[in-house]
Amino acid sequence: MLKSISELTEILNNQTTKRRLVLCAAADDHALEAVYRSYKEDIIEPVLVGNKHDIKNMCDELGYAFGDDVEIIHEIEYKDMVKTAVSLIHNGKADFLMKGHISTAELMRGVLNKDWGLKKSRCISHIALFDLPAYHKPLALTDVAMNIAPDLDTKIAILNNAIDFMRKLGIEKPKVAALAAVEMVNEKMPATLDAALLTIMANRGQIRNCEIDGPLAFDNAISQESSSHKGIKGSVAGNADLLLVPDIEAGNVLYKAFVFFASAKVASIILGAKAPIVLTSRADSMETKLNSIRLAAASIEF
Repeated sequence: MLKSISELTEILNNQTTKRRLVLCAAADDHALEAVYRSYKEDIIEPVLVGNKHDIKNMCDELGYAFGDDVEIIHEIEYKDMVKTAVSLIHNGKADFLMKGHISTAELMRGVLNKDWGLKKSRCISHIALFDLPAYHKPLALTDVAMNIAPDLDTKIAILNNAIDFMRKLGIEKPKVAALAAVEMVNEKMPATLDAALLTIMANRGQIRNCEIDGPLAFDNAISQESSSHKGIKGSVAGNADLLLVPDIEAGNVLYKAFVFFASAKVASIILGAKAPIVLTSRADSMETKLNSIRLAAASIEF
């Protein structure tokens, strides 16, 4: 079982095969730095897709000396970069994908392509894994980047992606807190209704390999003292492994609060495709980008 994000480096150092990362639209200084540092750590084998002249000029300017073993595939148009990068994984010639200097929408159109894309599950979703100084174990959060206002069916698909991923990390039956503003069902608050239905569905075996409790306010999900004061019983309250947020706004705020106010370490990837996708923001720290590459590579190894 993964006990902290820092363990990812040890896992990768013990791997038998380096994973091939494809950086799409590779002439991006932030993404390229993360890939180069991962390459120097000897945990990945990069493939750089994009304008070869721009990539080489950027590497020269930044002092990145990739070896002759690193393949650069020359593509000028963004649509061609996407098709080449995604097709490499589709055809089994690479292991995971990372976004470079290209819009998320354009990259995801390629991932969802019916002929050479990577979609595997009913929906594509985002998961973030945190080491929080104030919490007793790694804590996952979904979905803060892909699904804007998921309905009940989409939340089930998001959960199934996340549960499968958590099981890869060694958490056989993750404890899931379905978050809302309050812990009581209120028909005027749709998030509480969805959370209650998800809890019932898990109890009846309609959502497998997890324990779900909800609705739970955030404090009840992560604080045993808070849940005890409110008389909330069960194995999830105060001990959640995974937080399911009601919508992208709640998830985005919570993600950034963890990072900027709680000094959290974080790694995040996109799930639901045939391979992990690293889709970090330019605002993410270099540590976050590196951790996300490590998580994606290690999740294949688990």
